[in-house]
Amino acid sequence: MNENTFKERLKLFFIKNQRSSLRIRLFNFSLKLLSCFLYIIRVLLDDPTHGLGCKELNRSCSNQNYTPGTIDWSPIIWVNRSLPLWGLQVSVALISLFETLLLSYLSYKGNIWEQILRISFLLEIINAVPFIITIFWPVLRNLFIPVFLNCWLAKHALENMINDLHRAIQRTQSAMFNQVLILISTLLCLIFTCICGIQHLERAGNRLTLFDSLYFCIVTFSTVGFGDVTPKIWPSKLLVVIMICVALVVLPIQFEQLAYLWMERQKSGGNYSRHRAQTEKHVVLCVSSLKIDLLMDFLNEFYAHPRLQDYYVVILCPTEMDAQVRRVLQIPMWSQRVIYLQGSALKDQDLLRAKMDDAEACFILSSRCEVDRTAADHQTILRAWAVKDFAPNCPLYVQILKPENKFHIKFADHVVCEEEFKYAMLALNCICPATSTLITLLVHTSRGQTAPWEAFRQLTGTKQTLNRESQQSPEQWQKMYGRCSGNEVYHINLEESTFFAEYEGKSFTYASFHAHKKFGVCLIGVRKEDNKNILLNPGPRYIMSSTDICFYINITKEENSAFKKQEKHRKNHESKLSYRGASRLPVHSIIASMGTVAIDLQDTGCRTSSGPTLALPSEGGKEGRRPSIAPVLEVADSSSLQTCDLLSDQSEDEATPSDDEVSAGLEYAKGYPPYSPYIGSSPTFCHLLHEKVPFCCLRLDKGCQHNYYEDAKAYGFKNKLIIVAAETAGNGLYNFIVPLRAYYRPKKELNPIVLLLDNPPDMHFLDAICWFPMVYYMVGSIDNLDDLLRCGVTFAANMVVVDKESTMSAEEDYMADAKTIVNVQTLFRLFSSLSIITELTHPANMRFMQFRAKDCYSLALSKLEKKEREKGSNLAFMFRLPFAAGRVFSISMLDTLLYQSFVKDYMISITRLLLGLDTTPGSGFLCSMKITEEDLWIRTYARLYQKLCSSTGDIPIGVYRTESQKLTTSESREMASQSQISISVEEWEDTKDTKEQTSYRGNHRNSTSSDQSDHPLLRRKSMQWARRLSRRVPRHSGKTAEKINQQRMNLYRRSERQELAELVKNRMKHLGLSPAGYDEMNDHQNTLSYILINPSPDTRLELNDIVYLIRPDPLAYVPNTAPSRKDSFCNTVGQDTREETQL
Repeated sequence: MNENTFKERLKLFFIKNQRSSLRIRLFNFSLKLLSCFLYIIRVLLDDPTHGLGCKELNRSCSNQNYTPGTIDWSPIIWVNRSLPLWGLQVSVALISLFETLLLSYLSYKGNIWEQILRISFLLEIINAVPFIITIFWPVLRNLFIPVFLNCWLAKHALENMINDLHRAIQRTQSAMFNQVLILISTLLCLIFTCICGIQHLERAGNRLTLFDSLYFCIVTFSTVGFGDVTPKIWPSKLLVVIMICVALVVLPIQFEQLAYLWMERQKSGGNYSRHRAQTEKHVVLCVSSLKIDLLMDFLNEFYAHPRLQDYYVVILCPTEMDAQVRRVLQIPMWSQRVIYLQGSALKDQDLLRAKMDDAEACFILSSRCEVDRTAADHQTILRAWAVKDFAPNCPLYVQILKPENKFHIKFADHVVCEEEFKYAMLALNCICPATSTLITLLVHTSRGQTAPWEAFRQLTGTKQTLNRESQQSPEQWQKMYGRCSGNEVYHINLEESTFFAEYEGKSFTYASFHAHKKFGVCLIGVRKEDNKNILLNPGPRYIMSSTDICFYINITKEENSAFKKQEKHRKNHESKLSYRGASRLPVHSIIASMGTVAIDLQDTGCRTSSGPTLALPSEGGKEGRRPSIAPVLEVADSSSLQTCDLLSDQSEDEATPSDDEVSAGLEYAKGYPPYSPYIGSSPTFCHLLHEKVPFCCLRLDKGCQHNYYEDAKAYGFKNKLIIVAAETAGNGLYNFIVPLRAYYRPKKELNPIVLLLDNPPDMHFLDAICWFPMVYYMVGSIDNLDDLLRCGVTFAANMVVVDKESTMSAEEDYMADAKTIVNVQTLFRLFSSLSIITELTHPANMRFMQFRAKDCYSLALSKLEKKEREKGSNLAFMFRLPFAAGRVFSISMLDTLLYQSFVKDYMISITRLLLGLDTTPGSGFLCSMKITEEDLWIRTYARLYQKLCSSTGDIPIGVYRTESQKLTTSESREMASQSQISISVEEWEDTKDTKEQTSYRGNHRNSTSSDQSDHPLLRRKSMQWARRLSRRVPRHSGKTAEKINQQRMNLYRRSERQELAELVKNRMKHLGLSPAGYDEMNDHQNTLSYILINPSPDTRLELNDIVYLIRPDPLAYVPNTAPSRKDSFCNTVGQDTREETQL
């Protein structure tokens, strides 16, 4: 094709070039509108009674009148057109005809009839050619020409013009906009054609004006039909029929297409308004699939903060909105603030629809229910890259699943790696009970929810009141647990704080203790103004500065508390209750942890002597006098720093290893692991071996040339095992081992770790774990009793069951946990004394953990949970016993950590420090201590706080308490009645078993195990078998009958637990294992445990309470001149370690 020809040049200008083509179409559209405007002017100036056309044909028309049944065609054929108006119309017709012919010639492709028979070409000929004929035949100058039909040509030109406009500005046109434009233009053309046609035809009838015709058309098309204006002659009536038929055909088609596009637009969500984006604040949530649980968790947590109430949430999801999400988003509370857009974060058009460049933040969440979690991470990484490329200034909050993929998104502002947090939390659960519950409660905005214990009392049927001594009713633990669960982590500048401003220049430990004593707040960490690193409990050597940022735990932040300054009263009160030596602790009038109520505590001085356990002073007083608690010093001196050197116990432990350890070669080194399984892991100072263990020795159940042990019992471990049941040895499992081998864990307290894996681990993982002491693996499954016995489940301290990736996706979402729950229930029945920590996919399924169908207490808790959920609680399941005790955990409960970091950008850093994922020099770590009988002399939490701060520098943050459940009134009566009434043989045996179990648990306060009086399945089957045996066997002699009767009675007496115990012991004997360590009757089912975060200072300590502590970094107090210890991993590694960790 030769582009230099004249035709090609014209074609380039009129058709191909977008901008010039747009100008041509705009000019054509203007001509058509001008012709319609000239027609209206002609109609307004025309008077049908003048009959100018008749005079020119020498016909007298002025005296003609309309008579019914006859039609005068002259007013229809001839019109009154003035000469100037005729000249304008002829000019417009010439230009339009010339343009039409030129465009037809340029677009000609060999078929002439295709060009001629086009509707637009025919309309152009009808409207333009008669005007050109009147130039050569003047007598036809007043001939009527239907110029109003040019409105359809104008509509056609408008559609082409819009297409060219979008092409010229490189913008994708909206199908919705096009369809609305076509519908409106079609409707206007129909009405305009009907108006002009009726008005002209009625020149021979009613002689209607344009306004009358407009009125008639509107009334007719709206189906009202008043009948005051009607056509009189048949041509106008025929036109009305034709126009109605056309409207009935054309308009429904247009409306159907518009409705379809509207429904599709509703599915995709449309666009987020640019004007709204510039005037209102919004955040974008990017997910691959949106589930109702994920949506509600995000919305409840995000909008829990008062300053976020005016924010909009724009959801960008590639899938169509499901029915549940649609119903929720139609609720008025969410419909005005949540906007759903169907689209992909990888498309700039969809990011533009979401106005990502104007967003305050973008949350990118991974789909944890995907079968291939690595592929899910890859999608998350691409979304993060796309958002960062499109909106570089938009803060990114990213959730990743696998730790090895974390380094790809290091540019994000906040990152939460699911497997890192999960395994570290499960590991800490083994040494600090219920750490998962502690972290979950801290990162949730629980709004200080408390247990509706009155409702619970009605559900359980108990009638108890709280007496003056506060004896605990079945609801008391919920009341305390619910109140303390409202504590969260807040921050404030020291110089702006009422809580901490007076401690400028004082030590951190002094500030923490006195702030808790006066205001009930727990100061846990600080951050210097010129440093981004947060220090948890930097210890007594750290001096508070006015520019420090203080992080504290309280029920509400200081700015929102109802605390009122009463300086004069407080100073007078302090002067009266000042310290009088180190022998007595005064108790001030403090603000309790609720932050609003002032409580005057009684003197908690204990006048009885108790044995010292928490490093009591050497001058501990005479006999009969309780040990004193030293005051917390404002600035720690050298002597106090010696008492705060937490390496002292460990150094003694390491300096003089026992003979057994020396002979076994168990003297460990301390250093950084030489090999990490993935990029981006935080280096942690750990207990390590001097030489790595051969891979063959890591296998627990198979002997090798180095050792011949084939089960855990043969190793003769001194400490109980920690067993981890997982599907594969993923890189995240490395984070389970590191916290349990951290340098601050005493060497004598290290528990052996056994990894029970469904699939064999790869070499890279074995390379990473072979440097850690007492870490083994075994290929097996928790569904196999033999595998459990070989790995040492009978003498394990904790059994951690990790949710399997292959079961996370199921046809029914909540069934993903079915296999895990049933397996754990089997473990619970077989090994009742085993502490089992379970990870679930869905938090709602935790109600099935340790399930007992006829337990009235559990049923009452279930009703309580439903009521809490109806009230919109963020943690409706928090009163479930497994969650409160820390025996069940779901990683989805930590999603709120990422959401809350939008308001509290420090929460991820603090959580990582608590879990040991990050180790900042000078920052403390989470640990725990148990309250023994020797520690009960401390009596209250406030005195314990002082004792810890003054002796070791530890900061307590909460208490883990275990209590016995109490029988309800109805259950106790039923038990009493069963022991007194004469019943049948079966029931008598059941009651006897119940009494035996109850007497065995005499050390417990009470019991609620209602299934003690039921007939379990196995027991019922054995009794049925005994009955059938007695029926089938014929009568024998007395001795034989007595023997059979004795056998039947023995079967009756066998309880379900005895049968299960017999099964386990038989399997152990079959495997060659000694059943001596299996204690089938040690049962902890009748106890409940819960957490008290930052309890009030007057909280009484109880026996076996476990106190959560943030202990200072031991390496922060090691002097530079200290002699080198024997625990260096090697000379170079040890030197580098000391240089890096010393402050």
